[in-house]
Amino acid sequence: MTGAARLAWICGGLFVILSVVALGSLLVGAAPVAPGTVFDLITGRGPGQGTERTVVLAIRLPRIAAAVLAGAALAVAGAGFQGLTRNPLAEPSILGVSSGAAFGVVLGQVSGLGQGIVEALGLTALGFAGALVAGVAVYLIASTAGGLPVHTLLLAGVIVGIFFSAAITVLISIVDTNRLGGVIHWLLGSVAPIPPGSLGVFALATAAGLWLVLGQARALNLLALGDEGALELGVDALRVKRRVFAGAALLTGTVVAFVGPIGFVGLIVPQALRMLLGPDTRVLVPAAVLAGGAFLLAADTLARTVVAPAELSVGVLTSFCGAPVFIWLLRSRAGRAAP
Repeated sequence: MTGAARLAWICGGLFVILSVVALGSLLVGAAPVAPGTVFDLITGRGPGQGTERTVVLAIRLPRIAAAVLAGAALAVAGAGFQGLTRNPLAEPSILGVSSGAAFGVVLGQVSGLGQGIVEALGLTALGFAGALVAGVAVYLIASTAGGLPVHTLLLAGVIVGIFFSAAITVLISIVDTNRLGGVIHWLLGSVAPIPPGSLGVFALATAAGLWLVLGQARALNLLALGDEGALELGVDALRVKRRVFAGAALLTGTVVAFVGPIGFVGLIVPQALRMLLGPDTRVLVPAAVLAGGAFLLAADTLARTVVAPAELSVGVLTSFCGAPVFIWLLRSRAGRAAP
């Protein structure tokens, strides 16, 4: 089987999984809607108004779209950061990049930005800027003559994350008390329904970030040989790194702007795919788009149904899943490094 045929089979299988999860997410929820009614509404044969139409078309469908976008973005951002640092533990929340993006978004919220289209653009730009600043800070702190040692990288991520968390605390202490609850709920990570115009901004910004990282998938493979080895094969390592870093930061900042700092998706999904499919980033990164969307959509569906009519934060669920994976990876690497 050729490489293109293998990629087509893998993406086809993941698309089927994503479709099944999306169908399940449409059918379940605190408000019961019969499967036949859901089918009629999706195909345009349902009632023109009513509670069921509002639940399916105005709440669940936009929420599914947002969860798929966020999951795809975070998984590809994680794969991008791991390719850049050649470290499987690199992930936006672990590197402190999510905290930097969150600081930028909270700064916009404190300034009065809401959910309109122009305001969504402003929050996305602030999230992107915060992610860039945090990423550069981590790189400068962690860089040594020997590269990016794993423990130094993780420590730098923790330091930067703590710094921006403290800065966020300062900002939310001056937020109007009427808005404080919403800001705190957002900080926990929540895929709440997004207005159509803002959802369009979310989709466009995510597409731009995916384009930047996906376009460098082959070059990321060659970067694994080292900068000099990649240069001998005709790859401009510095340009590739800048594009991947910008794409991963844009994806992280965009997700944080719309659904909050959801952690560990960029760690769990690339690791699972790497175990199943191998380290080839030409396969890993496209697969991460579909697998990340399916993973976060499944997590969000669980978050809004397991304690219905109440709702858990999806960021809490991903953290419960991600913490054991992170510990396992850290101990695995420590075991290999031991004499």
